[in-house]
Formats: sequence, C-alpha cells, structure tokens
Amino acid sequence: MEYSEVLGKFGSFGGRFVPETLMDNLMELEKEYLLLKDDPEFKEEMKYYLNDYVGRPTPLYFSGGLSRKYNCRIYLKREDLCHTGAHKINNCIGQALLAKKMGKKRIIAETGAGQHGVAAATVCALLGLDCVVYMGAVDYKRQAVNQQKMRILGAEVRIVTSGTKTLKDAVNEAVRDWVTNVSCSHYLLGSAVGPHPYPMIVRDFQSVIGRETRRQILFREHRLPDFLIACVGGGSNSIGLFYPFLNDKNVRLIGVEAGGKGDSPGENAASLGAGRPGILHGAYSYILLDADGRILPTHSISAGLDYPGVGPELSYLMFSGRLKVERIRDEEALKAFHLLSSLEGILPALESSHALAYLEKLTPLLNSNSLIVINLSGRGDKDLDIINNRRI
Repeated sequence: MEYSEVLGKFGSFGGRFVPETLMDNLMELEKEYLLLKDDPEFKEEMKYYLNDYVGRPTPLYFSGGLSRKYNCRIYLKREDLCHTGAHKINNCIGQALLAKKMGKKRIIAETGAGQHGVAAATVCALLGLDCVVYMGAVDYKRQAVNQQKMRILGAEVRIVTSGTKTLKDAVNEAVRDWVTNVSCSHYLLGSAVGPHPYPMIVRDFQSVIGRETRRQILFREHRLPDFLIACVGGGSNSIGLFYPFLNDKNVRLIGVEAGGKGDSPGENAASLGAGRPGILHGAYSYILLDADGRILPTHSISAGLDYPGVGPELSYLMFSGRLKVERIRDEEALKAFHLLSSLEGILPALESSHALAYLEKLTPLLNSNSLIVINLSGRGDKDLDIINNRRI
C-alpha cells in the first residue's frame, strides 16, 4: 500500500487541512499517540477496559438462517453486543484514555445515529471527564432514545440547527468548539475521517474488530473468508474490519454505502460511489459535491450513514482497486432488518442492515463453499421509531 502514515497520507488522500490554531494541537496529539500506542502500560489499560467493560472479544456468530437462505456460510461479527450497543466504544475508550494522559479534561464529540455520542458520554462518565455532544436537529428527533441516554450519562447535548441539521453540521459545530477551547478540550472524533492523525488513530482502535475476526474465522473454518462486508458512512467499522486483511488478496473487501432514495444528487449518501475527491473536515477524500464544488445535501434512512464524505484510507482503497464499493437503498435495508430479525432473533442497526442487504446482490457469485463475514456494527433498538413508521 502507498501509505505514509507519518504524513497522514494514503496515496494522494488524507493530509491535514485545518486552521493554524489547530495545527499545534494535532501535532501534539500525533506525538502523544505514537508514544502511547505501543506503551505496555497503556496497552494493558486498554485491554482491561475492552475486555472487562466493553465485553470483548465479541462473538463471531455463524448465522444458520442466512446461510441456508443464501446457500453459503455466513458469519456475523457481533459488534452489536458491545457495551452501548455498537463498535463506537472501541475508539472512545482509546481516545478518552489518550485525552486523560494529555491532561485534557473536556471531551467534544459529534454524533449522527447517536451511538458515538452515547459511547463518548459513557466513557466520560467512567473516566470522570466533562462531555459535550453535538447532534443535528434532524438526528436528534429521529434518534430520541440515544439523545436521552446521553443526557442521563451526564453529557451536555447541543442541538445543531444549521445546514442540513445532520452529521456534517454536527461535525462543523464540534470543530468550532474545539478551535475555541483547544487548550482544555479533546475532540473525540468518532469516525476514520478528518485531519491526520485522526484517521490513523480511529482505524487503529477499531482494528480490534478485524484482528478478532481473523483469529475467530481461522479457528472455526481453518481458512480466511472469501468476502468481508461492512457498511460505510465515515468508515470506522469498515476500516476496523478490513485493515488486518488488506494484504490478503484473496479476501474480497466490500463496502456498502447508503443508496438512500435514488441516484440523483441529494437522494443518497454514497460518497465513494457518487462523489469525487475534495476537502471536507480537514482531509482530502471522496465527498459529495455539486457542479460548483459545494457540499451536497444527503439522505439515508440510517442517521449514521447520512454524511457527505468518507475517510481517506477507504478513499485510497477504492481508488487502488482493493475495495469494491456498492450501495443499498432505504427499502432494501429495511427488508434486511426484518429478515435478520425473523431468521435469527437479532435486530440489526439500520446502518448494519445495509451490509446485510447486499447479500441479495452478491448471490450470483456465491456457492455452498463461499465463506462470508458481515460486520454487524450495531443493534437496532435506536431505530425502532423509524422502522415502525415505515412500511415495506
């Protein structure tokens, strides 16, 4: 791979495009992270919290129901069983511990589906840190349960009413707060996006998903999977699954984006499939732009995928041909949600339902020997109001 992680570059993607006021803070963050990531004491502390608090390792579950339906062998990586209900807490534990060691006592976070906000509020309660979470007004309404959880956990939830009132705008406000309070605050970015070193940090903390999956599938099947499938919004759950398999060329990586209501501008959130390279939130990556270079509005039934950009590492992996990118529409994701619920008694998040829905399109490439792992990145409790208001 054409990586230069010291410079935060993945091919031509990545970098650090931020106001001068943030540059010293990013450089300090990079320095502290590189010192700590291999420190035995820090690694042991991370291991303790991931195992005894988060509940790792999460199971790699053989889905008999899906396997019979699609005539192959399908496993689900059960990140929905993590404490707080999604993979987001893996990164939150790591960054919160890093912030404490840097002397930062205030955490700023953004959230769309609310899972990152809940995870950030949870670890701040655990570690005694102040927490402010920015959430778009649209997401605040459609993710009522999670915004209530954040408040109960002690976080201050600030509703963002600018722009499209979704994740992009929550990130904008979080960055503004960070610029103003950079000396005392750490921006706990929830996805593998943003300026260097964030894509590297988030990927590293989320790579526990792929490392566990590798060990588990080799133990169960004595070989690596033919396909790894994960939904893609900003990219934290997908790069966390994919990264430990990048050099295994026979393992095909499939990222599934939000096809929303259609292919026209503003009807989806398919940044890789429908976007082009540009700069968003401090990094050069694929983003959704109109003809004049302005950020397009987005749409997805899943708040966690409703973002007009994607991480630079995934941008490079698609550009280089290592990652295949597909898209699933709202109605297909809803059908997949109901299918898994009825076959396995597991309610997947709408984000994860996009990855599950791709099985229908993958069927022509499958046979009884095909081995698939799907990252079940979160559980669907948070989405029940949305699902109950939609008919399929």
